[in-house]
Amino acid sequence: MSALPPSAFTHLQCSICGEVHSAALPQTVCTSCGRPLFARYDLGAARRTLTRASLADRPWTMWRYAEVMPVIDRTFVISLGEGMTPLLHAARLGGSLGIPQLYVKDEGQNPTGTFKARGLSAAISKANEYGIGEVGVPTAGNAGSAAAAYAAAAGMTAHVAMPADAPPVVMDEVRTFGAHLSLVDGLISDAGRLIALGVAEQGWLDLSTLKEPFRVEGKKTMGYELWEQFGGELPQVVVYPTGGGTGLIGMWKAFDELEEMGLIGAERPQMIAVQAEGCAPIVRAFDAGAVRAEPWLDAETLAPGIRVPSPFADDLILSAIRASNGVAVSVSDDDILDAMGELAEEEGIDAAPEGAATLAGVRKLVASGVLNPAVSVVLFNTGSGLKHPELRERVRERMD
Repeated sequence: MSALPPSAFTHLQCSICGEVHSAALPQTVCTSCGRPLFARYDLGAARRTLTRASLADRPWTMWRYAEVMPVIDRTFVISLGEGMTPLLHAARLGGSLGIPQLYVKDEGQNPTGTFKARGLSAAISKANEYGIGEVGVPTAGNAGSAAAAYAAAAGMTAHVAMPADAPPVVMDEVRTFGAHLSLVDGLISDAGRLIALGVAEQGWLDLSTLKEPFRVEGKKTMGYELWEQFGGELPQVVVYPTGGGTGLIGMWKAFDELEEMGLIGAERPQMIAVQAEGCAPIVRAFDAGAVRAEPWLDAETLAPGIRVPSPFADDLILSAIRASNGVAVSVSDDDILDAMGELAEEEGIDAAPEGAATLAGVRKLVASGVLNPAVSVVLFNTGSGLKHPELRERVRERMD
């Protein structure tokens, strides 16, 4: 296995106003407008070594894309083997839907069982390079267990806050990895306020979604993997369960980087955001033609990962959907349970409710004539159904 080339990371830049920020010290959000910061790279240098041919002899993790990852000194990388998840051809489900080229990117095969491993590996690794000792993260559940695992591997202290009705399996994971867990009566937004207090009073590094620049860098590798797994091209449609939207934003960033390096053209997949009917701020804003999403009151759904009433980067999510000629669609909890059963029975995929929501969304869009079934479609299953034993009986009852 060949040595990895150096990172081409140069600086941070505001995703909205464009102001440049130094990468020499830890940063959170833009000091001018308070919006998310993006890592920027010397892509001219990166393109000299990042090719499909060069990837053949690299480690089978997301860190194979070393040129466009933000850790300069690779000895600080904290990896548990995240990334390079399988792209599964869902032929039976595709046949029933009339979509021959239907695929599932199964992120449930990541460490800690979800795609959150990508973002937290990147964020914890960069915090490790900065010499940070304590981090705090608000979560609907899975980001907390990933943060706890990677902090443990780095020898850091993690503080995790999550809703008291989060899946018990995830709470057990957080405690087992040695993190400090706080439960709140409320939603992820309430957990965020608790972590913000610890950040202000105790000096923890805030790892909230897109309130630090590096979780999105881990998530963007899903876009690089699609490019690699589709033989140097991209699928025509990407269907993504959208809560905080980091993965959708990250993949869009990856596609821009790939184009700038001359590895793809200007074509982009249609980005389809799927939310639950009980918490659909992005769908409502998209339908209204709004640039920002109003907070969703009384958010409720059995899919905790998409129960995010006020996504911090709502404008970036909406921008990517519109720029790709995509759509946003909401589905019911019953639709999600049905889709969990279908994925299990038809494809042998034990999907998390958030991942199953993508199948429910595609079924709805095909039925309404919005989605062309002749295109290649990738559904993102963002986690393992093993995280949700509380839903098993409900799924089986609907399957009987």
